[in-house]
Amino acid sequence: MSNAFSQFIQRLKTPPAFAQNHRFSLGLVCLIALCAGAVLPLALAPYHYWWLAILSPALLYACLDQRSSTHAFFIGWSYGIGLWFVGAFWLYTSIHVYGDTPAYIAVFLIALMSIAMGVFSAVQTWFYRRFFPETPLTFAPIWVFFEWLKTWVFTGFPWLFVGYAFTNYGLDEYAPLFGIFGVSFVVILIASALTECLFGKRFWILPILLLIAGAWGAKHIQWVEAKKQTPLTVSLIQGNIPQDLKWLVEYQAQTLSIYATMSQTEWGRDLVVWPEASIPMFQTDLQPFLDIISNHANERGSAWVTGIPYWDLNKSTTDKPLYYNSIMATGSASQGMYYKQRLVPFGEYIPFSGALSWVAPGVSDVGLSGFSAGHDQQPPLMIKNHRLASAICYEVAYPNITRKNALNTDFLVTISNDAWFTGTAGPWQHLQMVQMRAKENGRWIIRATNTGVTAFINEQGHIVSQLPMDVRQVLRGELPAFTGQTLYSRLGDWAILLFCALLLILGLLYKPKVVDTRFKQRR
Repeated sequence: MSNAFSQFIQRLKTPPAFAQNHRFSLGLVCLIALCAGAVLPLALAPYHYWWLAILSPALLYACLDQRSSTHAFFIGWSYGIGLWFVGAFWLYTSIHVYGDTPAYIAVFLIALMSIAMGVFSAVQTWFYRRFFPETPLTFAPIWVFFEWLKTWVFTGFPWLFVGYAFTNYGLDEYAPLFGIFGVSFVVILIASALTECLFGKRFWILPILLLIAGAWGAKHIQWVEAKKQTPLTVSLIQGNIPQDLKWLVEYQAQTLSIYATMSQTEWGRDLVVWPEASIPMFQTDLQPFLDIISNHANERGSAWVTGIPYWDLNKSTTDKPLYYNSIMATGSASQGMYYKQRLVPFGEYIPFSGALSWVAPGVSDVGLSGFSAGHDQQPPLMIKNHRLASAICYEVAYPNITRKNALNTDFLVTISNDAWFTGTAGPWQHLQMVQMRAKENGRWIIRATNTGVTAFINEQGHIVSQLPMDVRQVLRGELPAFTGQTLYSRLGDWAILLFCALLLILGLLYKPKVVDTRFKQRR
């Protein structure tokens, strides 16, 4: 099998020549790249075929060999289309089922999204072949830069990063040093270096071994330690309210009753957490209910943290009401409010909702498109003399937002309502990102969700306990406070980005010059 794969890749790398008719055409190479991109999501949760995260970029690296920058653009675009169409197909449930959109139009919209997001890969490969020498030392840093761009260009869509495939698979030991982008750098360098090894460039085995040894060494660095305090006893409430019922006016009272009833046996524990939008009404509409639950918590010595839509009456205007997807902390020795900073496209709001309303009648619903974003300088929640960092749903996918929120805190909470994407890979991909955030910041994360996956995740990014999907249940556990900082917590993404920039500068300086030898052929 190794021989067959080597021969297959060798054909891709055969230098272009008109006499060599066995060289793959651009169309066929684009098809290979499309398939290579489509299999990368299988390396992520819930499938965990991590080795595909090596094979997929290795194929792309081989497809780009000796290709012009124009060809590279279309090869990269094909790769990106395959990656996003398969990897983000969970959007179908949100658009079709909850957006009242016909199935064929939902697929069409996902295809359009894939074509748009695929442009990132297209420009990435064009940039690589246009300006830099063909080597893993330029291919890997360019890959990292374009993953980073996905965290902020047009507000960002930071999904499907290759490094997530190695969550709990060894190479994630680089996360406390350099974050997810450091892990992605190592994965891509190994993938492209292995490809070079298949062509007889055996010296690339050395950096591969060094990177693997580096991961082993990083595993033994103790960045953080548990505080000498008794861990908090925590109950996470998973109400399992179907998304098509959650926002119905006639179901609101029943939703509140479900969560209140499930919590009755949990008051008395240090912290009780309800998930995102567990309260399907603005605080202005049910203040008596909030007071009752808060009093229950306070009387039993419990802190209560819940997701709730918040209407900021003080800053709202008639033309622009300010609604926030928020986390509220109240109860015994606890207080605070956090507003979500980044909103999820197609789940929480619909990009270009006005233009798309004719094909998706549900996009004007406030539950889909009516929230505002909170600012990036919000204090942590205070829970029984502990500082609790917050992240709501989609924003936990943004490494730097979570890192900034986690600074000088004891642990993190993230709440989510992944019922938008139930039955798909989306919630599992989301959970995997939470694991990486825990590893990067060296903090426990408690995750409370409506339909799953509710979980306790330790400072190593390992799942300590979790509930099954789509069940109505309470997850109980202990939450230890941690102190100390990882290197990534201190430096953020700058360390890996500067290192990648240095490699690219060196690549530009030492790029081999192309010598025109046509005059010799005329002699």
